[in-house]
Amino acid sequence: LLSHYSLSLLSHSLFVSTGDGNSKISSVYINNSHCLDDDDFYDKNLALFEEEMDTRPKVSSLLSRLANYTNLTQGAKEHEEAESIGEKKKSPHMGTFMGVYLPCLQNIFGVILFLRLTWVVGNAGVLQALCIVFICCCCTLLTAISMSAIATNGVVPAGGSYFMISRSLGPEFGGAVGLCFYLGTTFAGAMYILGAIEILLMYMAPNAAIFESKSPEGEGAAMLNNMRVYGSICLLLMSLLVFVGVKYVNKLASIFLACVIVSIVSIYVGALVSAFKPPQFPVCMLGNRTINGHEIDDSQCAKTILLPAPSLVEKTTYLWKQFCQSPELNSSCDQYFTSNNFSEIEGIPGLASGIISENVWSSYLSKGDVVEKSSLSSSHLAPPASTHQPYVFTDIATSFTLLVGIFFPSVTGIMAGSNRSGDLKDAQRSIPIGTILAILTTSIVYLSSVVLFGACIEGVVLRDKFGDSVKGNLVVGTLAWPSPWVIVIGSFFSTCGAGLQSLTGAPRLLQAIAKDNIIPFLRVFGHGKANGEPTWALLLTTLIAELGILIASLDLVAPILTMFFLMCYLFVNLACALQTLLRSPNWRPRFSYYHWTLSFLGMTICLALMFISSWYYAIVAMVIAGMIYKYIEYHGAEKEWGDGIRGLSLSAARFALLRLEEGPPHTKNWRPQLLVLLKLDEDAHVKSPRLLTFASQLKAGKGLTIVGTVVSGNFLQSYGEALAAEQTLKHLMDKERVKGFCQCIVAQKPREGISHMIQSSGLGGMRPNTVVMGWPHAWRQSEDPQSWKTFINTVRVTTAGHLALLVPKNISLFPSNSEPCSEGYIDVWWIVHDGGMLMLLPFLLRQHKVWRKCGMRIFTVAQMEDNSIQMKKDLATFLYHLRIEAEVEVVEMHDSDISAYTYERTLMMEQRSQMLRQMRLSKSDRDKEVNSFTSVRSSFILRLRVRQTSVRQTESQTDRSDRPRVRQTDRVRQTDRQTDRQTGRRVQMTWTKEKTSHYRATHSGCSTPEGFRDMLSIRPDHSNVRRMHTAVKLNEVIVNKSHDARLVLLNMPGPPRNSEGDENYMEFLEVLTEGLERVLLVRGGGSEVITIYS
Repeated sequence: LLSHYSLSLLSHSLFVSTGDGNSKISSVYINNSHCLDDDDFYDKNLALFEEEMDTRPKVSSLLSRLANYTNLTQGAKEHEEAESIGEKKKSPHMGTFMGVYLPCLQNIFGVILFLRLTWVVGNAGVLQALCIVFICCCCTLLTAISMSAIATNGVVPAGGSYFMISRSLGPEFGGAVGLCFYLGTTFAGAMYILGAIEILLMYMAPNAAIFESKSPEGEGAAMLNNMRVYGSICLLLMSLLVFVGVKYVNKLASIFLACVIVSIVSIYVGALVSAFKPPQFPVCMLGNRTINGHEIDDSQCAKTILLPAPSLVEKTTYLWKQFCQSPELNSSCDQYFTSNNFSEIEGIPGLASGIISENVWSSYLSKGDVVEKSSLSSSHLAPPASTHQPYVFTDIATSFTLLVGIFFPSVTGIMAGSNRSGDLKDAQRSIPIGTILAILTTSIVYLSSVVLFGACIEGVVLRDKFGDSVKGNLVVGTLAWPSPWVIVIGSFFSTCGAGLQSLTGAPRLLQAIAKDNIIPFLRVFGHGKANGEPTWALLLTTLIAELGILIASLDLVAPILTMFFLMCYLFVNLACALQTLLRSPNWRPRFSYYHWTLSFLGMTICLALMFISSWYYAIVAMVIAGMIYKYIEYHGAEKEWGDGIRGLSLSAARFALLRLEEGPPHTKNWRPQLLVLLKLDEDAHVKSPRLLTFASQLKAGKGLTIVGTVVSGNFLQSYGEALAAEQTLKHLMDKERVKGFCQCIVAQKPREGISHMIQSSGLGGMRPNTVVMGWPHAWRQSEDPQSWKTFINTVRVTTAGHLALLVPKNISLFPSNSEPCSEGYIDVWWIVHDGGMLMLLPFLLRQHKVWRKCGMRIFTVAQMEDNSIQMKKDLATFLYHLRIEAEVEVVEMHDSDISAYTYERTLMMEQRSQMLRQMRLSKSDRDKEVNSFTSVRSSFILRLRVRQTSVRQTESQTDRSDRPRVRQTDRVRQTDRQTDRQTGRRVQMTWTKEKTSHYRATHSGCSTPEGFRDMLSIRPDHSNVRRMHTAVKLNEVIVNKSHDARLVLLNMPGPPRNSEGDENYMEFLEVLTEGLERVLLVRGGGSEVITIYS
């Protein structure tokens, strides 16, 4: 091919000595003027990738564009639309405490704690009340764990549970559950308003009632009418406040939260004080029946009183008049009144009284029953009490299931943190910590309150819903310190605040659903004021809340919103469980304390609570959700009944394939659908079985796998060989436990067969998006150049088909499935961005047991103009939001002059290529040519170490010029000659005098000595020199940093547009990967495969 002598002559002829003793490169480029222009436009260190810079940008430019990717606008529209490049937005600043913890506390603590928890404890008893609270808190805690996993699986814009579910389970489920959550939030607003009005009319201003009843039977109806009137007025005022501006609501939120905290603290202080000094709230009892304190006008809990001296006359009391026909002592009285006496007991015996022993067990009552104290003696022979008598009656029948439905709204509100994700400094850290801490805090408060209420308050007072036995005081207020008014005022403002929050959040949720345009008739509610406030959505919310107000009973509204919230929580758990079980490559939550069993348990509890609290409400809620689901889906699968399960499977597969055809997959749903190209030898054995082993290690992505091969020949004659090859592939797939399909194509040329296979593999939406093929080993020594030409053609075909390409080099050194790596690193060299394949592949590999214990390091290259410190920060932040744990390093590649080794390597490559094109060598001649070339190459590599040291010393003393040049001193040449003498190698001339004469006689192209000298004196193409420079420089830094890595992933440069440089392209790849044990060359398909968003 080329003798050492001729190479030395050519090398020496390139240098011209300058006056200062330094060597200067002469005009060795084919087009010198072009060389200067190229350097202005292209990066000398990345010349290998320059042809595709428009589609595969440098990492530094990508990171600079993504510098503000966390600053999302509020709203549930897709992040691609929400993000505005270059637009100045207010940076999120809220932390865990202010942004998540306190809002969750404010939303969870509500009206039920102050108005109904004592009543729940009185009816259910301490044990069953603890059970109710524990089940409800477990439900929300498990849901919060699932929600944390979803919320930390990328950046979640505002929209809360609707956004999370719709993006995890699709628009049908998302729309159905989003509307359920919207209705739940709207009815929650109605419930809070009803609670505030109940506090106002029952405990703060009883005289403000508009409707009054003259008979006891009509009191309930009159109270409901008062609630409707005042509730409607309050709803109107709150809606106007929300319409005027949310900023006022947000300013009042902290005041309302302070009211909640002060009220809860006063309960705890009051409970502790009651152990030493119980508050005086006497309860009047007739036998074991509780007397309504409102009916005791003279404050005398007795039948008769003895007037003071001097008269000493016995006089009947006001209660006598209620039970007897006249105030006379000899009048006819009620039988129970006659046979039992009045007594007074303490309504708040105190913490040290031991009253908890009576309140441990349940005491459920029917509607119209009298509240009784079982430990007091009484005559039970009397007829049932009349509603005209001054007893405390129950207004509704109680049961365990009813109490669950009434209590559950007091644990909702856990979504407050995820709804504010756009305002959080670090949402992926704050949402899980803040939400779970808030749930634990409220759970402790609820559980301890149950015990305190049972230990401090008399049972009949607990079962008295409206505090009639303690003269109309709020029951929980009787325990508060220093005054019941602390609780009354605090609970009133807290319920008002919670109502405002609901009326603020619900319209925004409806607006988010409407803007997604998944429910056409809701489209109008996506519009609002100029500043984005949802005016029309607020109007609809007010009308729906008015329906809740017209129900007028807090105990009837609570189970309705319980259903809607439980439906929402059920699907949050379902979304997390499905994502975990399906193992989608994009499912990488930063919150790691989740498991599909926890999500499944939470889903089961939600479903059970729905039917426990109210089975008919549960059915109605599920029917509503189902109708919305079908409406959104609209076009379902046609039913096709075959033979049982198989018919169902075929129908489901057909339906799924047709659905996949509807559009390209979203980035989150991208997973590697592999087409593995295997080569068979003459005996139909697979040449590189480790290629399939590697593919099996990538299958954490749970995608499609097609294993294909090409059989040379005619299909009519080679059909049997194709079947045998297919059986070979199936056996190998079973051995490697790869689930997938085989495909064998018969073609005259392997190149055409591979092209046909890439074009035709798969069905519908289940088509391969990634091709895996082996590296053509010993391509230089191969007698048939078709092997590496087929390889390059396959690279071009995958690029044209927008498919990703994976090329493992040295595949025989890759570990088998029984050889797990106990330590080490997977190194990623991210040079240009081509869709994120380099990020995704190590994550998938580390899901497999072989690579699980390997760490991950990501290297990227910074040029002279890049800020490497900022690049490292941006890259670390990018990986943080990708939920990928990896070490980050930015390698600086300074502009350096082209070394002599690079230039000579390029020269060798081009001369070899040109001579091979011009000659038709016999087999023996080609063998000698290969040996000669290998010897020359070894000699140059041996000289490289000494030469590079000398060149660097020379370069450091010389100013850089704008044009690449080669510096060479006499000392370097002398060192080269010494090295040659030390090695003792003599390279034999391939071209002897006889062979040269014979060649001149048979080949006209070099028939003269001048023609042969022209061939030997070619000068390397400038672009090839720059590409070789890139390959050499990158190889130096990669070997330096990743010599000990278990696997190196590297961007694969694209082949040249001109097919004449194909052999040079193979040489560039060889130089790029020299000295690396295991390399995976990666080429993206042109589409994004990884995203920071949920």
